[in-house]
Amino acid sequence: MGNEVSTFGDVYSYGILVLEMFTAKRPTDSMFVDGMTLCNFAKTALAKQVESIVDLKLLQQIEQEEASSSINNGQSQSFARSHKIQEILISILNVGIACSEELPRDRPAMNDVLTRLHACKKTLLREYVSDEV
Repeated sequence: MGNEVSTFGDVYSYGILVLEMFTAKRPTDSMFVDGMTLCNFAKTALAKQVESIVDLKLLQQIEQEEASSSINNGQSQSFARSHKIQEILISILNVGIACSEELPRDRPAMNDVLTRLHACKKTLLREYVSDEV
């Protein structure tokens, strides 16, 4: 936007990349008109339901893994895992949203982003490792 190059621009780009990967939408998608952006789309949809914005291919893969898990571990454990995965998806999408805020001062520092993503990773690994033990 004509400003100096800064790490806040890198954080913004990272946020957009995260949103693109998890929503399978590009910031240049024809649906983004009249002030609607990928970030606004994610914010609005995330408030309603995470499944409404996450890439269908990703959800199908998760559902397939959950189906095989429920056969091996029982239905209630599968439901708990599915809920935990949904929470992790929400956390990751919130990272993407925070990074792609319009004003640079509203974006987190990259070390904060890393901390949040590592927390997601630990939660996810804990969920899968505990089932294997």
